[in-house]
Amino acid sequence: MSIYHHRVARAGHHVALAGAAALTATLALAAPAAAHAEVEADTPQALAENVTLSFVSEAESDSAGFTEMRVVLPEGIAPGDVTLGEAPKGWKLKATSDGYTVGGPALKTGVDAEHKIKVRQLPDAKEVAFKTVETYSDGEVSRWIELPSGGEEPEQPAPILTLKAAAPGATPLSPSPTASETPSPTPTPSVTESATTAAGAGTENTAAEEDEGSSAGVIIGGVVVALLVLGGGAWWLAKRRTASSHN
Repeated sequence: MSIYHHRVARAGHHVALAGAAALTATLALAAPAAAHAEVEADTPQALAENVTLSFVSEAESDSAGFTEMRVVLPEGIAPGDVTLGEAPKGWKLKATSDGYTVGGPALKTGVDAEHKIKVRQLPDAKEVAFKTVETYSDGEVSRWIELPSGGEEPEQPAPILTLKAAAPGATPLSPSPTASETPSPTPTPSVTESATTAAGAGTENTAAEEDEGSSAGVIIGGVVVALLVLGGGAWWLAKRRTASSHN
């Protein structure tokens, strides 16, 4: 082989290696990072109503299974706007001050935790994050709560849902009604009120009894006086008759 052909072949080899390296780097950059907790929507659109969100948490423990997921809802979704759709057998949803928890009997080791919720309406935003805290049966806790910052991918990213623009004419719904206490038509008295009422009733009864006793005493006294007067009058009349007979 001539020197010329050797140089051409060598240059082609270097170009092929460079191209392969560039392709590998491109694929590596294009490949998404392994998602340990993720969320999807059947209608990923801002202001969409009655949307079903599907959550998947990847099992990472070699010795324990999931027992609970705690999800922090993004601004625009209230805990009262969420209802449970599907979850592992025996798991239940409980609202918290900033989101909800869903949990129950421990899943088998290595089994991913999947659950679905229905949201009354998605907020008017381009993307929403659902910070998730996972708890295993051995007490281990994994927190997927970090948000992207400065263009860098966080080590423990929160599940993020990208939304399309709202449909024309879509508007936010009014806030969910909250349960309010309705006053009872006949309120039950408190312990203090009952004691006060009982004490008042006792005082009134005592006063009534005293009044009755006083009235009875006055009547009896009057009768005694009347009897004394009558007795004295009878004695005086008898004495006067005796004196007259002697005269």
